[in-house]
Amino acid sequence: MDKVYKLTRDAAPLSFMLPARNTRRYPLLWFDEEAGYNRPLRYARNQKSPFEDEQDGNAILEPIIFENGFLSVPKTNPVLQEFLYYHPLNGKKFVEIDNEKDAQSQLDKISLEADALIEARSLSIEQMEMVCRGLFGKDPSTMTTSELKRDILVFAKQNPSGFLNAISDPQMKLYAKVQFFLDNKLLAFRNNQKEVYFNLDGNKKRMLSIPYGKDPVEIIASYLQSDEGLEILKMLDSYAE
Repeated sequence: MDKVYKLTRDAAPLSFMLPARNTRRYPLLWFDEEAGYNRPLRYARNQKSPFEDEQDGNAILEPIIFENGFLSVPKTNPVLQEFLYYHPLNGKKFVEIDNEKDAQSQLDKISLEADALIEARSLSIEQMEMVCRGLFGKDPSTMTTSELKRDILVFAKQNPSGFLNAISDPQMKLYAKVQFFLDNKLLAFRNNQKEVYFNLDGNKKRMLSIPYGKDPVEIIASYLQSDEGLEILKMLDSYAE
């Protein structure tokens, strides 16, 4: 069948000449696993193979030129189609246009975005606050409901897979809890956020230290999952109710 190829760069030059034969400057080699060695490539329209070791001594070389970023190769030139298939720059400098594959990819992307937006719109206020704390690390009490909904919808649209993965991740719910404890002063940082203290009636003791360079919320969440931390998590949950 007729095939069309395009350069992978967004801003393609008006004219681009693809290396068409194996040279020291532009090695065009394809590793033949059965033979166990690299075979040099060379495009010659009057030959039946793109491999130099299968061509005769009358090879007529022709340039391969992309015009405005595209190259059309008719079905009557199968040797060039085969040459481009084996070319080392295939998938790097140029790709074959596959309309069906491209359409399916776009459809999958649109469907994923739609799923994320539907899921984002269905969140309750409590769930949106959890997402705000766990995903954005923000205190939702400082935002209006409209701002909260807007930020979540924008994130879901821009990063649908990340959003869907996050809202189904139990770890994010724990991060949201930790952020809630901090936002509502049940836990407090001291010493330039190097230490975390309880801030409860009758309990102002230090809970833990934050290792240098580590994320405080992640460290606190990890501690609350330990045997000792699980009891503390239950206690903090009781204060949060």
